[in-house]
Amino acid sequence: MTLNGTKTIRNNPLVKQLPTATVFTNKKFEVIYASDKFMSNFSFDAKNTFGKPINELFTTLSNNWEKKLYNYLTDESHDANLNYTLKSAAGSKWYKWACTAWQNDTGETIGLIIHFEDITANKLRDEEGDRLQSLLDAMCEISQIGVWDYDILNDKLVCCDVIRKIYDVDQDYEFTFDAAISSYKDGYSRNTVSMLVHETMSKGTKWNEKLQFRTSKGKEIWVQIAGMPTYLDGKIVGVKGTLQNIEKEVQSETKTKENELLLRTLIDNLPLNVFIKDTESRKILVNKSECDYMGVDSADKLLGKSDFELFNEDVASLSRAEDLQVMETLIPILSRETINETKDGRIATFLTSKIPLLGNNGKAQGLVGISMDISDIKQKEQELRDLINVTSQQNRKLVNFAHIVSHNLRSHTANFSMLLDFLTNEKNEEEKTHIVKMLTHASDNLLETLENLNEVVAINTNINLERKPIRLNQRIVSVKRNLKEFLVNNNAKIINAISEHTAIKVIPSYIDSILMNFITNAVKYKHPDRPPLITLSAISENGFIVLSIEDNGLGIDLKKYGDKLFGMYKTFHDHSDSRGIGLYITKNQIEAMNGKVTVASEVGVGTTFKIYFNEQN
Repeated sequence: MTLNGTKTIRNNPLVKQLPTATVFTNKKFEVIYASDKFMSNFSFDAKNTFGKPINELFTTLSNNWEKKLYNYLTDESHDANLNYTLKSAAGSKWYKWACTAWQNDTGETIGLIIHFEDITANKLRDEEGDRLQSLLDAMCEISQIGVWDYDILNDKLVCCDVIRKIYDVDQDYEFTFDAAISSYKDGYSRNTVSMLVHETMSKGTKWNEKLQFRTSKGKEIWVQIAGMPTYLDGKIVGVKGTLQNIEKEVQSETKTKENELLLRTLIDNLPLNVFIKDTESRKILVNKSECDYMGVDSADKLLGKSDFELFNEDVASLSRAEDLQVMETLIPILSRETINETKDGRIATFLTSKIPLLGNNGKAQGLVGISMDISDIKQKEQELRDLINVTSQQNRKLVNFAHIVSHNLRSHTANFSMLLDFLTNEKNEEEKTHIVKMLTHASDNLLETLENLNEVVAINTNINLERKPIRLNQRIVSVKRNLKEFLVNNNAKIINAISEHTAIKVIPSYIDSILMNFITNAVKYKHPDRPPLITLSAISENGFIVLSIEDNGLGIDLKKYGDKLFGMYKTFHDHSDSRGIGLYITKNQIEAMNGKVTVASEVGVGTTFKIYFNEQN
């Protein structure tokens, strides 16, 4: 059988058994012979294959296929390649055609011998490599993290475009290993990167380091460089890694550290206790004042601890309840006075504020606490109040004293003026003698008044008189001895229930006057139906020794006379010897010793005076 003048043998056993996909064509590129491998690879049958031109069998050939095949017919090398893509249901397949001129016995070219090699796997690998390379390039561009690869055997360094930007070099710049190393800042950075690369080459170590770097134009920046070994057949043949410009991050970190240092300096030097707690009320930040208050020399001894680990349970429970209230309601507690016991046992008053610390979700992630020890301020306020009270009392006393002096002296002078006028105009000698006696009596009254006023002045001006501790019973015995005749004449009895060891701190001359005044008054204002009974007792109460003097006398209508009881020249019973000066002087003596006096009384039953002797100051 012949095709176009060429003898055709369809079942040539030699060609049929070739292990590769091979065809023989004539000069018209019609298939003359074909191996079984060719037929099976392309799922061809003999009827539709032999005698058919190549372009009818492969309909997806490129436009210049025919020109290439004609070139192969005349090519002196008798060898060339042509790639072909075959699309099927299973996907695209790639084949490489190796073409050789087919010659007869006389050396005449009568056609082509074409070998078909399936290169799909290689092509897919190349495409996958290209795809991965493209993905890697995109990732580098997006993250601005460059990749590099150093081939030790060939001393070749390959870098991506991101690294070119970091180095600030052109696209055609050729990297060298030595130049890359010398770009790092001389000193620590260059020595470090050299040592790390060397250890990777020799020991296979991996590393990641932050170093200083100089670009090709001399700009100094910070970079993050990482490296790891590349292996081939178990041997280290290179080093690969990443490089990133972190100048902005370092500057931001430096700025943040500077701000943190500034903030830390500020809060540590504030005269306030500052702390931050998490949602479990554990301290996560404290300043120096808080450390000093807690009695520790380091913040580490407080961080991570809750109030239950630092205070007693009552204080901690109260603090935790406040913390939860602030974090749950997001309403701060501002300037609340709290009383705490310091480490040295001192009771301190604090002005405390707690402010919720909000997260991005709008919920509390903890709280900021600020407290200030205002114990000294509170003490100064109390001292100021005490001073105001004393000043107010002194002012009232002064006004009252001025009124008394004005009234009494005016009364005495008016009396003198009137008597002298009578004396001047009186003719009767006997009557003149009587007026002179009246003038003498008025003079005695004026002298007594002046003595009383002088005693009051002395009490209120002798502020530096020293108080001394005395046994109260000793003074009571002394007063009873001095009043023995007076008590016997009035059939008065004193019951003393005070302990022999009871001591009070007083001005000695004042205590005798106080005891004598209250005891004589108790007898003087006795009830007509019963003999006087005076009961003395003493207890300790809130920093005072309280002396009670209880009698069974006439009693006083406190609703009527209570606010005038201790006034000067105030009397409340019809007794000829009542002058109304004793209680006034006694009250002044008690107050001069920082004490006080109270009274309880019932008309017809009796009166109880309580004298408070100050033990503190």
